[in-house]
Amino acid sequence: MTESDALPPLPADGRVLDARLHLLDRLLVDVDGLPVTTVADLELDGVEEGREIPAGSAPPRVEAILSGNALPTRIFGGRPPDSRLDRIDWTDVDRIDVAVHLNVRGEDLDHLWVERWTRDRLIGRIPGGRRAAE
Repeated sequence: MTESDALPPLPADGRVLDARLHLLDRLLVDVDGLPVTTVADLELDGVEEGREIPAGSAPPRVEAILSGNALPTRIFGGRPPDSRLDRIDWTDVDRIDVAVHLNVRGEDLDHLWVERWTRDRLIGRIPGGRRAAE
């Protein structure tokens, strides 16, 4: 490897992540250690769709995690509509390791409304549906 092949130093403050390696499809875990959802996509600041990032400009920053049912579009192609993805602010992320850990409770996030509605309106009406299995 010659000196001209070496990568330039990163011009960014903070942690540099490879989104495909460290974030996408990772499990989101709430502050209580309970699984919430998976990372489907990211909302970036400093990137405009269809335009290249000019050399020397500030690197993009993650603004939010988008979650939702993106599996069918990954299998069959395309992208889920923005209305189908739920937004979790990047400020709600505590740390990243094997999973993405949040500093908020999963119950407080809006994107679990379908599960709460199903629990309260359907499962809760089944005899024994309001108590945990023994």
